[in-house]
Amino acid sequence: MPGDKKRRWEKDVLGPSLQRSPERQQFSLTSGMEVQPLYAPDDLAGLDLEESVGYPGEYPFGRGIQPTMYRGRLWTMRQYSGFASAEESNRRYRYLLEQGQTGLSVAFDLPTQLGYDSDSPLARGEVGKVGVPVATLRDMEILFRDIPLDKVSTSMTINSTAPVLLAMYIVLAKRQGVALSKLDGTIQNDVLKEYIARGTYIFPPLPSLRMTTDIFEYCCQNMPRWNTISISGYHIREAGATAVQEIAFTLANGIAYVRAAIERGLDIDDFAGRLSFFFDAHNTLLEEVAKFRAARILWAKIMKERLGAKNPRSWMLRFHTQTAGCALTAQQPYNNIVRVAVQALAAALGGTQSLHTNSYDEAYATPSEEAVTTALRTQQVLAYECGVAETVDPLGGAWMVEKLTRDIMAAAEKYIARIDDMGGALVAIEKGFPQREIQESAFRYQKEVEAGQRVIVGVNKFVTPYARIPRLVRVDAIEAKKQIDRLTGVKRERDSAAFAAALENLKKIAGSRENTMPAFIRCVEAGATVGEICDSLREVFGVQREFLII
Repeated sequence: MPGDKKRRWEKDVLGPSLQRSPERQQFSLTSGMEVQPLYAPDDLAGLDLEESVGYPGEYPFGRGIQPTMYRGRLWTMRQYSGFASAEESNRRYRYLLEQGQTGLSVAFDLPTQLGYDSDSPLARGEVGKVGVPVATLRDMEILFRDIPLDKVSTSMTINSTAPVLLAMYIVLAKRQGVALSKLDGTIQNDVLKEYIARGTYIFPPLPSLRMTTDIFEYCCQNMPRWNTISISGYHIREAGATAVQEIAFTLANGIAYVRAAIERGLDIDDFAGRLSFFFDAHNTLLEEVAKFRAARILWAKIMKERLGAKNPRSWMLRFHTQTAGCALTAQQPYNNIVRVAVQALAAALGGTQSLHTNSYDEAYATPSEEAVTTALRTQQVLAYECGVAETVDPLGGAWMVEKLTRDIMAAAEKYIARIDDMGGALVAIEKGFPQREIQESAFRYQKEVEAGQRVIVGVNKFVTPYARIPRLVRVDAIEAKKQIDRLTGVKRERDSAAFAAALENLKKIAGSRENTMPAFIRCVEAGATVGEICDSLREVFGVQREFLII
């Protein structure tokens, strides 16, 4: 009978062993699930693996969205970067491309993310600190100087101001003579997770959701190769969510975006194939692999069975992965190289489409050239030396991975059902439900670390003195002055009448039901800044305050 051999082993072999030498602790995953001492076929009793996970390239894509996966094409290697100024960031981009990076990933500074110009009093001290400052089209031109947009895939991590930055990229492409149909890349454009975890929202949810669907519609008509959203679990996980919560809240947000687009009148199969996702890769290797596989299966079922998509491409969950920034430690920082390698391995084993590996010095500062090169080399060693890219879904059929995949799916489905009962992701966010769940998980995890139940090497165990990292990157204050001087020049040189007319047109369109993207493009062409455009929208939409979490 199934399970007889395992039960005999537990009774006759494991039991006496535990009496002589008990296990050193209880073992559990980040989601609270107990890790069994051994997994065996009976853990999958009654499950037809071939049917439940499918084959690579076939519904429900548990084993990967492409039949050949990395045997045909490796994941895109991106290093998320941007700092100081457009000039410095451009130098870093060109350096990374020379080192073998295969896609760009733009980090914007906080003022840009929050819709303020570099000369705003609210931007003081933050210009160029956590990303590149982009206030005008001129900044964007410098950022991509000598980088032909039809030759690279560009990912832009921007949300509340996504339509403004996308408009700048579109105008830049036109000036380079590149057809919009040839642009390849992703705009994050995921504002719902900002209310849940990250906080760089500007406007209330409904107008923000409207602009998200404006991008869907515009890109469907003009930019067929562009990924219109990167529905992000990464920031949810970084805020303290478990693996289960990460995919549950992310997929619930995905359902909300799809429904909003359908209500807008878009056909699901016209836009769903350009939806993408963004996940975290944390330290618990096998849990992370199972998480990625579970997310693919769940999304395929949601899109086909629940939302009625008919095109198989609409069922595919394509995702970018970044290694866990929250797992980086300032103590013994070179340990981070090992952590990042393990996390990157999880992403590769889980079937990611693109990958960013964090740098060992990021707990201190913007990555140095040496550190970011080491992070990129980590991906290249995985891709070319260790063999994980040579077969499709290397861990498929592993009893533990398959069992964890099922367990994570079941737990995530329970969360999604609870969100459905509340009225969907937007209502759940307004009630503070995902925020509260994440806070409790983060608190529980921190208590486990402080109690020594979860070991963080160099932090709560194996603690030793460590040398300071040499050559940390520091953003010189002179860079902010140069940025402000350039911004002043743009404002002085532009056609004031065309600029004023463009902003008035934007306010008119924002107050109507028309697509806002052409109005954003007109504003950019007229020399309007990110801050000026967002101030105009603040007049129309208002400003969102933080949701009260009780």
